[in-house]
Amino acid sequence: MSRFATILFDLDGTLIDHFAAIHRSHSHTIRQLGLPAPTLAQVRSAVGGGLEHAIAQLIGPARVAEALPIYRAYWDATMLADVVLLPGALALLNSLHARGTNLAVFTNKLGSSSRLICAHLGLAPFLQGNFGARDTAWLKPQPEFAAHVLAQLAANPATTLLVGDSPFDIAAAHNVGLPCWAVTTGTHHADELHAAGADAVYASLRAVGTALDVLPRP
Repeated sequence: MSRFATILFDLDGTLIDHFAAIHRSHSHTIRQLGLPAPTLAQVRSAVGGGLEHAIAQLIGPARVAEALPIYRAYWDATMLADVVLLPGALALLNSLHARGTNLAVFTNKLGSSSRLICAHLGLAPFLQGNFGARDTAWLKPQPEFAAHVLAQLAANPATTLLVGDSPFDIAAAHNVGLPCWAVTTGTHHADELHAAGADAVYASLRAVGTALDVLPRP
């Protein structure tokens, strides 16, 4: 049996692939500002630290305030298009939930978007919480955000794991004393995740499920 009573999951690049919609929304926004649309690779390298951070990476901090309302209006209208679960996500959450593990999403995506997407994809019944940007004053990797999530879940840090796909997730976990298992299904490859201090790195959620002894070997 796993030693983890609570597992926090990042969303984008960990449980879901939403990059087509994210790229489309950034492209729409940036074209509206009279600039050339970014490539998918540019968008993938910019995301992870929250929307404002991504926009600043793509067009510079000076135009973030101008871009935000354009992005958000387009995103609200189109966010459920092209969003898919990553392989193994549903089976992993279902198996962990059946075992009695407390599960939550812990993301820098807008919290209201995260909850809508998880309901749309059938993940919501397995979750005891879904925490994202603008639910609090903080973002990952600020320790206050993770501490808030742990408090809301009444989770013991000694028996909590974070599963994510980026150095933001690794720092968020380590800043409050949690281990972070990283997957390479998002924005960073294994060498980057090891260099950032991941406690373990896996190629898929199915491999994470094997390590947690809830899914058969991929």
